Amino acid sequence: MIDLRSIQTEIDASFLYSILAENEEDPNVADVFFQMSEIEQSHAIAFMKKSNLDISLMPAPSVRARILKTIGKVFGYNYLLGVLLDTEKSISSSIVSARKKSDSAPSLSDTAHVSILMNILNNSPKVSGPSLARFEKRHRSVGGNALRAAVLGGNDGLVSNFSLVMGIAGATSGQQGVLLAGLAGLLAGALSMALGEWISVKSSQELSENQMQLEMDELEANPEGEERELALIYQSKGIPEAQARAMAKDVISDKDLAHSVLVKEELGINTEDIKGSAIEAAVTSFLLFAFGAIIPVIPFFFLSGMKAILISTVMSALGLFMIGASITLFTGKSVWYSGFRQVIFGLVAAAITFGIGRLIGVSVTG
Repeated sequence: MIDLRSIQTEIDASFLYSILAENEEDPNVADVFFQMSEIEQSHAIAFMKKSNLDISLMPAPSVRARILKTIGKVFGYNYLLGVLLDTEKSISSSIVSARKKSDSAPSLSDTAHVSILMNILNNSPKVSGPSLARFEKRHRSVGGNALRAAVLGGNDGLVSNFSLVMGIAGATSGQQGVLLAGLAGLLAGALSMALGEWISVKSSQELSENQMQLEMDELEANPEGEERELALIYQSKGIPEAQARAMAKDVISDKDLAHSVLVKEELGINTEDIKGSAIEAAVTSFLLFAFGAIIPVIPFFFLSGMKAILISTVMSALGLFMIGASITLFTGKSVWYSGFRQVIFGLVAAAITFGIGRLIGVSVTG
């Protein structure tokens, strides 16, 4: 008996691939997405037949899938591709893990649908080189999409500052000092996140730039050696030795092209990835953290005492639930399960800090 959730996953994937196809400008790439939609639809039909279910009663796309369609209009339809790729990687990992536990033999069908999609692209004579390159660029970019960063950044800010606010509230019985502590925690956390993001992006860029400069120095000083290295790289990919040497010789004849190819093939650096602004990343990180961190502080702008504590707890719990529900856009889990799980974790953390604060407050006043 096939799990009904598996059938729904295939239906949703088919629906989302059809959305990608309808909104794809390149007709060749759109055709690939239509093929993927048909593949997913065929999986759903096969699953229903295996479960002795009436195909005419096939479920409609889920609420999650429809929400993703709406989000695609806001964040761009490349985001939908990112969600599909993440989902398929997760499914593939689960299958491989299950096979290892049961000691069953692996199957070609275990591989993620990403592989099927890339095979269609690579083997389709209608898909041009530029289209494939554009798809691969989009494929690389969707892994760090803005929505995922927004959810995680907001979660960090909310959980950390909610815990801080409850700790101070426990020690001071929800007096005015909580507002100051909450704002200080917001600024301290947001600034720390921003600085960490700036350092991360900047150091990564500087490392890549140094490696690229070293590669250029090597190319200028010893082009013959770089030519041999490039030929070996091609050979390691299965290209015959004579052809690999000829390809390397052609590439090395153009220094700029040779540098670009060596940077990609030898260093594994995508030059597009190092063009991002460290300042932009820092500001974004600051705002995302601050957005979550301000939620538990808001009641203390207008109230104090236990009333402010209770309202702050309710607002934070709602925020935690929304964050948990948002996470299901990536995981496909139940909204209620993920939402309440997030609420429980957040409330437990806040309760611990509140209790510690109350103990400290009592010992100080006593």
